[in-house]
Amino acid sequence: MIKKRVYFIGLTLLSLVVSSGFIRLEEQKINGFHLDYNEKMKYHVANEFENEESVRNTLTNIEKSFASFAKKMAYKESRGMLHLVNPYGYMGKYQFGKSALRTVGIYDFKEFLRNAQWQDKAFEALVAKNKWLLRKEIQKYSGKNINGIEITESGLIAAAHLGGAGSVKRFLRSNGSRRFKDGFGTSISSYMKKFADYDISTINAEVNPKVNLE
Repeated sequence: MIKKRVYFIGLTLLSLVVSSGFIRLEEQKINGFHLDYNEKMKYHVANEFENEESVRNTLTNIEKSFASFAKKMAYKESRGMLHLVNPYGYMGKYQFGKSALRTVGIYDFKEFLRNAQWQDKAFEALVAKNKWLLRKEIQKYSGKNINGIEITESGLIAAAHLGGAGSVKRFLRSNGSRRFKDGFGTSISSYMKKFADYDISTINAEVNPKVNLE
């Protein structure tokens, strides 16, 4: 009797195990948390005052501001070294010649090499001066393409810093055939590319800007 009971219990358990192998388990997706196999998780956490687009635009504006333009220029010219005087006599982190400094009212060159504020003010003044000298070219050529270079205001001003406004005018009027390189072999066209599309509108064109040394 006991053997029969054990036999029937065993048979029942076996049938349950076998039948369970044919039960279809359905996959459930929870909305908002499911990722397909080919998907990558992307997320952005914004505060209550911003969204992803505004953050992106803010970063772009910072990266292309006049402050960034000046910082990049200082690094390109001298690695930002305040006291540097190169073999050609150009000085400071922006590498100005003495004649250019005199045009904006700086004559004490020893103090200039010690004074970061003077150097930044001199850079702003000479940007204003070059904007005035190139005002017609900026209006006429901005947005055009010369030798694969898109012409922008900031690119022209940077090129004028390297080779002078006259060299920039000759380059534009010759459609890129008249080129200029400095004593180290750097071309004004390379500066047009490197410094393109910065927003330097905070500096106004001036015919005769002077640095306030106070």
